[in-house]
This record gives sequence, C-alpha cells and structure tokens, in this order.
Amino acid sequence: MWRGLFQVRLLGLTICLVLLLSGCAYPKELRKENQINPAEFITVVQQAIDLYHEKTGVLPIKNSEMTTPLYEKYVIDFAKLKKTNLLSTVPANAFESGGIFIYVLVDAETKPTVKLMDLSAYQSVEDVQKKINDYKAKHDGNLPAGVAINEAFEYVDFDHLGMKAPDIKSVYNRKNIISYIVNKQTGDVSIDYAMDIMQLIQSGSLAGSLKPEQDLREILVTKTLFVPIRSTAYLWQKEQPMPQIAP
Repeated sequence: MWRGLFQVRLLGLTICLVLLLSGCAYPKELRKENQINPAEFITVVQQAIDLYHEKTGVLPIKNSEMTTPLYEKYVIDFAKLKKTNLLSTVPANAFESGGIFIYVLVDAETKPTVKLMDLSAYQSVEDVQKKINDYKAKHDGNLPAGVAINEAFEYVDFDHLGMKAPDIKSVYNRKNIISYIVNKQTGDVSIDYAMDIMQLIQSGSLAGSLKPEQDLREILVTKTLFVPIRSTAYLWQKEQPMPQIAP
C-alpha cells in the first residue's frame, strides 16, 4: 500500500536540502528554541501524526525519491497537519520554523514513529563532500589518502583537503565531535557513527545479542530521538561496529 505513495514525483530530499540549506549557519544550535528538550516537541507531533493516520489512512509526509536514504526519506509535511487542525504551530526547533531539525518518520509502513534529522550535521557533510569532489577533480579522480578503517572506507584527511574538520557535536552524545569517513571506491562522504553505536552497545550490554547481519544503525534509531543521516550500514565485526558498503 505504502509503496505507491512514495513514488518519485518531486525532486529528492537530498537535492532539496542542498538548496534549502545554502547559507545555513551552524550557530543556529545556540538559539533558545534549539536547546529545548526535543522530546517535548516530538510528543506533540507524534500525537498529531497518529490522529492524521487514523483519520485518513495515509501519512502526512512529503514526496521523496526512491533512492533517498531510508532514514531521510519520510519527511513530515507540517502543512498537512496544520490544514487538518491537528497541529496549531510548527515546532520551534523544526527547519520550517528556523530550527536545526527536520522531522521525519521511521518504520513508516508498520509503526510510524517521529524522529529528528540534525541539519548542522547534514550541512557539514555537504561541505566536506564538496572539498572531496574538488580534490578528485584536481588529482585525476584520486582521493586524499586517509587512515584506513577497512577495505571499503577510510577517514577523511582534512590536511590534504586544506580545510579544518567541522566542529560539529554528535546529537547522540554532545561530548563527541563528529568524524567523517569516505567510500574508497565512490568518494562519497558519510558521518562515522561507530563511536555513538559502540557507546550505546556498551551502556546497554548489547554485544551478546547482536546478529552478524544486523545493521547497527537500528540501535541509534530505537534508543534515541535521532536518525543517523548521511550514513552507511554498520555490522558487528571484530568486536566493534564497522562501516559497510550497501549491497
């Protein structure tokens, strides 16, 4: 039922975000509305989503491309919630209100659940990706050699790129600064979520229950309010989360 709803009709979320985020400044994190506990807003939005779904049989989401990454795909359309009077105002920390989060749904086909995308992190990846692309163009398609993680990924070498690493904190643990990894074959940049995943595994004593084929990003989604944007899959290998190339 839901597959038909998500067919391609508009530009993809990735392209839209690149356009919308041009000029997006990291200091937005310091605004008062962006420091309110996100759970307070999520509770209200979740109630509105549930009522809308119950009344209409569909979800109030924006159109997306089939190729849009899973955790970035189901963006909530606040206009639809307001039009049906199920939500009086858009949350102050939402992008539509000048905030730093985009509200999305996970488990859209089974149990639609409201989560948040961090726009500061998203924009930082766009900045790094641009530098990587420029480097490749000037060096016959070669990537700046960084420290290898496995056969498929390596850490981004910012010295070779001639830029400072973005000073963006992880939404999962504000003490952690985001690291960036790059696919050795494609040059695609992702955020490295290994440390965040590992901390949740350790704090919840989950190592013994992990399955070999389990995408460990699920832990980030189920245990927190946030989705791992601009990410790749992680598997439990050698007693640690390791990034993988999607099949």
